[in-house]
Amino acid sequence: MPLTPTSPPPPAPLSPAEFEASAARLATAEPEDSLRWTWERFGAHAAIGTSFQGAGIVILHLARELDLGFPAFTLDTGLIFPETLELKRRLEERLEITIETVEPEISVAEQARLHGEALWERDPDACCTLRKVAPLRRKLFELNGWITGLRREQSDARANVAVLELHDIEGAEGRRVAKINPLALWERARVWDYLRRHHLPWNPLHDRGYRSIGCRPCTRSFGENGAERAGRWTGFGKTECGIHTFTRRRSP
Repeated sequence: MPLTPTSPPPPAPLSPAEFEASAARLATAEPEDSLRWTWERFGAHAAIGTSFQGAGIVILHLARELDLGFPAFTLDTGLIFPETLELKRRLEERLEITIETVEPEISVAEQARLHGEALWERDPDACCTLRKVAPLRRKLFELNGWITGLRREQSDARANVAVLELHDIEGAEGRRVAKINPLALWERARVWDYLRRHHLPWNPLHDRGYRSIGCRPCTRSFGENGAERAGRWTGFGKTECGIHTFTRRRSP
């Protein structure tokens, strides 16, 4: 849930020296350790962002098990599968948490009026910017830490993901956010072993051959043997919606 007016003031930003030391310390840390570090450093000024892929569910559960009170949020583009919305409800009930819904400034109908019908079929980058990147940018202005489910194994574009990163927010000079990827080193099999071991719900679309699940018009079933990001934006040579590429990563 959003921070309240009575919340303590935000912590000081990571200095270059602190970032370098912390990034080195967490480079091979277990997820529990990186989450504890994040809570100690940022408290509720860090939040878990999730689209309810397997890794995001693991992180929500780990934080709950460790009694770390991170807020959680998800981006609802207005084009989400009903199965995803139902999974959100089930996780809130199971973990006894509230997951904030962050929405675009304009509805799908308003987007069609301004930019034409089915923008995702003609310019998926523009659609993703309006319905995902812009809402996330607004949300990150509230935060000092952004916890994600990114993993190196997911794609070539994510192969160099670090457990702790520092990002400049594009279009906001001087605004930086720490990005924490607790499962960066995990393989897909380990994620699914965790979900099954803890009897956690997952999106039933995974059982129908959907490898990665985003918006309805831009996601299709690809079978069990496809790459982890297979089935997204078919025919466009696109593998990222932009929420993990619109910020500029700084080196330790």
